[in-house]
Amino acid sequence: MLVTTDLVLNNYLKNVVGQLKDWLCNHFVQRLVVVVNSIETNEVLERWQFDIECDKTMTENSEAREKSEKAIQDEIRSVIRQITATVTFLPLLDAACSFDLLIYTDKDLEVPEMWEESGPQFINNSEEVRLRSFTTTIHKVNSLVAYKKIDSY
Repeated sequence: MLVTTDLVLNNYLKNVVGQLKDWLCNHFVQRLVVVVNSIETNEVLERWQFDIECDKTMTENSEAREKSEKAIQDEIRSVIRQITATVTFLPLLDAACSFDLLIYTDKDLEVPEMWEESGPQFINNSEEVRLRSFTTTIHKVNSLVAYKKIDSY
């Protein structure tokens, strides 16, 4: 597991993950996207998309849990293993890269002051691979990765 010691990056991630957790618990998030860009050209090289469907009739404290925590964690582990295995087919990123986190929310939601709106950052001429999904009683998460075709580099 890679862990960063960069204080600026740690603070950024703490801020984003804290806000994301609040929005997820309140059913405001429809999609989370991680975009990997070339630092040199700012070209989008990979786009990891996690579509989130919420059952707004359920809450975190609902008694009618249909799925055990262990079953949910097993599904999440399976998705993480599949993400890790993408190194076998994704093109090697040998240039310096940066990332952006995009959170798609309800339109009327107030955006934190330090955040900015952005476009979807799609990849032209991309390949897409659908990854496994997982479900909880409240959320269903479908995922896919899009990446720049090798012959397009």
